[in-house]
Amino acid sequence: MSILNQLFSRGVFSTRCKTCLNLSISRIKLLQNKRDVQLKQMRREISQFLQAGQEAIARIRVEHIIREQNIWAAYEILELFCEFVLARVPIIESQKECPSELREAIASIIFAAPRCSDIPDLLHIKNLFTTKYGKEFVTAVSELRPDSGVNRTIIEKLSVSAPSGEVKLKVLKEIAKEYNLAWDSSKTEAEFRKNHEDLLGGTKQVGVGAAPSRTPSKKGSDYSSPSTMEHSIKSNHDKQEHKHLEAPIPSNNNSWLNTNEIEESHKNNGVPVRDAKSETKLPSSDVLEKARAAIASADRATAAARAAAALVHSNFGSLKRDN
Repeated sequence: MSILNQLFSRGVFSTRCKTCLNLSISRIKLLQNKRDVQLKQMRREISQFLQAGQEAIARIRVEHIIREQNIWAAYEILELFCEFVLARVPIIESQKECPSELREAIASIIFAAPRCSDIPDLLHIKNLFTTKYGKEFVTAVSELRPDSGVNRTIIEKLSVSAPSGEVKLKVLKEIAKEYNLAWDSSKTEAEFRKNHEDLLGGTKQVGVGAAPSRTPSKKGSDYSSPSTMEHSIKSNHDKQEHKHLEAPIPSNNNSWLNTNEIEESHKNNGVPVRDAKSETKLPSSDVLEKARAAIASADRATAAARAAAALVHSNFGSLKRDN
């Protein structure tokens, strides 16, 4: 029974693989013809922009042309690989492992399948090879491991990275030569040489037409920048707050005063409470004296309450004995 299943599965693989490969080849040829017409139209538009002096638009549109040309070149290679694999389907079907002479073609088709949405048949071929050789084989190809065998040109042409300035300038010169344009490329060359990353990390001005205010340093001849002043103010503020928090807390029963002062200091952004409320708060010596007096009064009240409780307890005991 297992032998019949193997024979049946081999027949199914061969039939499906040939069908998908034939469909892929036909679709690639149709897409190539369609892309040829589109590329000619796009190159003509670029030449019109260059002739009209609209180089900025031409520099943007040329990236799309390069992208379409790369896809066209990748499809041309994939078509050859599909034809090569189609002729070797009986060999693939008879061997359990991937033949070494077919590894580059099969790996390139698997790698290109999810990147070529115009050719959905390649995804079916990828699924067939996943069933044939296992998920580990397909994962190695998708991750471009050293032993994957994917064609280098396929990787470069299907890359989504933006083209370099040299490549864009080369294509623009080719278009100008194709349409016999006397185009001066010096302006575009200078634009491509610019390091646009410096524009992102450049200095930021405080205002338009106004220089940032500067404060003389202690030496009198040097001036501090706004960022240095901000760092110095923040550092002094942190030192002041750290010093205030590390101040020794008096012993006895007055520790609650310092705790309240610290909490109040945080509410005033690190400014000590004595400085923030100097107009309304009494001197610290008067506060301590009043606090000590209040504590002494509380101690006397506690002692009186205890004496009264003892007296009540004794009177209650004598009444109990009399009864």
